[in-house]
Parts: sequence; C-alpha cells; structure tokens
Amino acid sequence: MKADDLNIQALVDEFTSDMIKGLNGKASSLRMIPTYIEADNQFLTDVPVVAIDAGGTNFRTAVVKFNSNGKLEISDLMNAGMPGLDGEISKNEFFRIIAGYVKLNAEKSERIGFCFSYPTEILPNKDGILLQFCKEVQAPGVVGQLIGKNLLEALGMAEKQIVLLNDTVATLLAGKSASFGKNYDSFIGYILGTGTNACYIEKNSNILKKHDLDQSKNQIINIESGNYGKAPQTDLDVIFDQTTVNPGEYKFEKMISGGYLGGLCLVTLKAAAKEGIFSEETAVSILALNDLSSEEANRFLSNSISGSGLLNERIKIKTDNETARMIIESLISRAAKLVAGNLAAVILKTEKGKLPDRPILITVEGSIYYKLHNMQPQIANYLTEYLTGDRKRYIEFMEVKQSSLVGAALAALIN
Repeated sequence: MKADDLNIQALVDEFTSDMIKGLNGKASSLRMIPTYIEADNQFLTDVPVVAIDAGGTNFRTAVVKFNSNGKLEISDLMNAGMPGLDGEISKNEFFRIIAGYVKLNAEKSERIGFCFSYPTEILPNKDGILLQFCKEVQAPGVVGQLIGKNLLEALGMAEKQIVLLNDTVATLLAGKSASFGKNYDSFIGYILGTGTNACYIEKNSNILKKHDLDQSKNQIINIESGNYGKAPQTDLDVIFDQTTVNPGEYKFEKMISGGYLGGLCLVTLKAAAKEGIFSEETAVSILALNDLSSEEANRFLSNSISGSGLLNERIKIKTDNETARMIIESLISRAAKLVAGNLAAVILKTEKGKLPDRPILITVEGSIYYKLHNMQPQIANYLTEYLTGDRKRYIEFMEVKQSSLVGAALAALIN
C-alpha cells in the first residue's frame, strides 16, 4: 500500500502498452476514443459561440468569444439543474428542457460547443451517441440517441454547427486558449477530482483502428484512463473494489480519485484495527465507522489531534492518531505515484516537449489534485525524478477557471 512498492517504469510501460493496444483496436482497458478535434489548428477570434456544459447535476450555457488578443469574453451565463434529476423523463422532454435553456443564446451564434460529460461515442461529424447516463440523471430514452442532432431539432435550428466533447477534452482546449501567443509543443488535459481521466494529441497515423483518417493530421484522444486495469492492486484494493457499485471496473480510478480514496482509506484503517495496530478503544471506534469521504480523510490530515472531523472525534490517543495519519498519507503518496506514472506515459507518448523553450502544457482540473493533502507536490516530485536522461521532457502545469465552458467554446471555434 506504499509508493515504494511501485516501480514507476513498470507503470509507464504497462500503461503505454495498453494505450497502443487501444489505438490499434485490440483488447485493452483503455478505450482511446478519437474525438475528431484537431487541437493543433488555430481557433477563430472575434466570433461569438454558444458554449454548453452539462456534467453531473449542473447545466450551464453562455456566449463566449475570444478577441483578437486571445482574451476570453463570457456573457449571458445561465445556470440550471440537469433535467431528469427529480424523476424519470422522456427523450423528448429531456431535449425540450435543455433547448429551453439554450435557445436565447443559440440565436446569437451559428456555432455551438457542447461539453457533455457522460459516456458518449463521438462520431466523425463531431456529434455523439450517448452510451449511458450516470450521476442520477433519469432519461433512459436518451441513451443511444445523437445528442447534438436532437438538441438542434428541439431548437428548430438544424442548420447550426455543433461539436460534442467531454470535460477532459474541454480542459485540454481551455489550456490551449489560455496559452494564446505562447510557444507550447503539445497539450494534455487531466482530471483528478471525483473521477480521473486524461487526453492528449495523437497522430492519425498511430490510430490504426480507424482506417479513414487523414494520415497527415492529428486529433485529441480521450484515453478514459480511470478504467485502466493493470495498476498493481493489493488484497485491500480488491476488498474495497467489491464494496463499490461496479466491481472490477475503473480499478485505477478507485486507487486515486476523490470518489473512492476515502473509502479505500477506511478499508485500510479497518484492516489495521483488526490486526491490532490501534489501541482497543480506537479500533472499536474505527470498526464502527460505516463511511469515510475523501474530504473527511483530508480534514483529518489538515487538523491537529484536537481538531474537528469524523476521524479526530474517534481517535483520541496520540499514537493512534499518528498511525492513522501515516496510513492515509501512505495511500495518498501511492496515489501520487500512480498519477505520475499515468502522466509520464502520456507525456512520452506525445513525443513532444524535448526543448526547454517548447514545453508540453498540462491543464489540470479537479479538487483532489489541488486540495488533497500533499498530492500536488508529490506528483511533481515523482515526475521530476522520472523524466530525466533520455526521458527528459519539459512540461508546465496550468489551471483554467470554468475550463468546461471555455473548452466547449474553443472546440466550436477550431478552424
């Protein structure tokens, strides 16, 4: 359960192997989904575009424009709840509701960029077919439907151009927009929040599972890295996996992301309690816990022994407090090394960033990366240690506010 138990070179080799298999259409835990978005192209300026962000429980839309200096201008921002959260609705009702949200803005532009953060198969025309809803949206009739086409029909605006993408791709594009006028060799988008995912720019000539691509061009590949299945798991990882709603799936995500890290900490603390690592008083308190969020685990690490929070209220003995802290910090360090292995594989796969004046820009979104105790500096340290010698690559990290909206807009403005 420790970072020292992991060989980062083995992580990179296995992850890269699965990436290549996914690109070749062979059996792989990485789906390597083509997006048909050519991120190296220039984007249009002084052209208004409708940006839509539908993810989780929230729906947002705005009119976005990049001026001739590349500065972002956002207007007519509207926030609403995702339809289908308060009970099951039909396909027609779903699209009628979101068309109502979008209609006023849609009248102001011929281009729509739609960040639709649910599992979706993207098509060459940049529309997408919904594979499944998650996050408690109840609209089963929408599954299997073309999202863009149905929205345009509900708007009565079938002639408009629409581009679908997910939040990871939007994050990459948001970084590209924020880097206007700077000299980056390539771009990576990375999410580390409730879940995790990564995307990067790949040569079409390497995407062997698609036979009709222009071999001289490239496009963004959505890796779906949270489903990576070959990270080395311990018996406690397996035990925790069996407590989740989808055992055997998204194994990697369950080792590093905010939706699961607290639960993994609790399983590990309970195992320690059963093995006599804690005092009897603390062991009884830990074993009585039914749930531990990543936020609560983080609060425990951020507070002293006298601090508030679920674990502080149950662990009163100083030595037990120190032991619990060591266990949780160990799991975070392991997660940081897994993230570094993931990022290192993607960085090397780009074959870019070999010159100091042309680094790769990695745009990161997600509370676990930015807010979890010591996560960000540990990821940076592991990457710095690994990317040396023949593997030396120059990288920069960036955060972009409202990245899903910004990236959606840019997707519709790439010329």
